[in-house]
Amino acid sequence: QVQLVESGGGLVQAGGSLRLSCVASVRTFSNYAMGWFRQAPGKEREFVAAISRSDNPTYAESVKDRFTISRANIKNTVNLQMNSLKAEDSDVKYCTAEEENSASRDWGQGTQVTVSS
Repeated sequence: QVQLVESGGGLVQAGGSLRLSCVASVRTFSNYAMGWFRQAPGKEREFVAAISRSDNPTYAESVKDRFTISRANIKNTVNLQMNSLKAEDSDVKYCTAEEENSASRDWGQGTQVTVSS
């Protein structure tokens, strides 16, 4: 089983920043595209950001100019730097991993992000 462990969530005021990290317990991290999803209470899980095996990022429109996704292959880690946080960013952020040629996606347990207004 692939293990994904998120960290870095917490409480922050609007306009502040948080940095999320996700460590993947996999054999070859470079074989995985990594990403982040969010889920707020009563809402469906939705895409936030992803980074490909070749280090190309993709962002949801709502975070495009505020969040930065990056990966550190030597540490089996994907990060999400979140700046200019808004109350609407309050949710649980989930780390994801997708192996090359796989039709499925693995999920972490999530880390809570709360932005106070």
